[in-house]
Amino acid sequence: MSLQQILYIVATPIGNLGDFSARAIEALRTVDRIYAEDTRHSLPLLRHHGIETRVSALHEHNEQAQIDVVIAHLLAGNSAALISDAGTPLISDPGFRLVRACRQSGIKVSPIPGACAFVAALSVSGLPTDRFQFVGFAPQKRSARKAFLKSLLQLDHTVAMYESPHRIVECLADINEVFGDKHEICIARELTKKFETVISGTVASVVAQVASDANQQRGEFVVIIAGSGKAHQGDEAASMVSLDRTLGVLLEHLPIKVAAKAAADLFSINKRDAYERALALQGKS
Repeated sequence: MSLQQILYIVATPIGNLGDFSARAIEALRTVDRIYAEDTRHSLPLLRHHGIETRVSALHEHNEQAQIDVVIAHLLAGNSAALISDAGTPLISDPGFRLVRACRQSGIKVSPIPGACAFVAALSVSGLPTDRFQFVGFAPQKRSARKAFLKSLLQLDHTVAMYESPHRIVECLADINEVFGDKHEICIARELTKKFETVISGTVASVVAQVASDANQQRGEFVVIIAGSGKAHQGDEAASMVSLDRTLGVLLEHLPIKVAAKAAADLFSINKRDAYERALALQGKS
């Protein structure tokens, strides 16, 4: 397959070098140029895998200026790959402007998937993953961070974010203040590396473990916060009111079992639950 005029978005390991896929290595060996967030960081990884492709820097400070250079390179019939320091490019890393510009210029952009720290953390957190939201890094200043956390308080789904080692203690303290010490969270640090640690539990228990062990304050962190359930609880309350009103009308005209079955069908709930609710409304046990 020709690699001409294609920009590959290539995921790199977040720690364990064995997580570098064979396809990613082959693509990086084959493309004409690699654009890396930090060439000093990426070169040892590339050389370890025998990748000698020319590497140029593309980071948040020069991305806009580099876009025309990269597009000209690709339109000349060449290929390129974009990598970040670790994990999947564009996830809290630069690159979306380049990708957008390439697509607008008719250049194919193709992903070569692999490691992603927050996805890895979610998979081992023990918190619900059927619906979640990734929110990047929390603000550095405490006042802004607390306002940011308060904006997440009403969410009923799991939230994942990144945090740096020198702010993790302060961040956990703010989570404790905003969500309460009994709220459920998980922190994952140094994923896939030698000192990988995943701590789950209430905010109070996680804070205690991190505060008592300086080693747990080192490395790169993913913080997973359980949904507060408030929005969900509000939906349930509203649904219960509607169910009661519907049952009230049905019970005026139908036997209790028939009314309960009709309500169960209308609200897509268990017939037994509808029947027990109907009994409760009639004051029967």
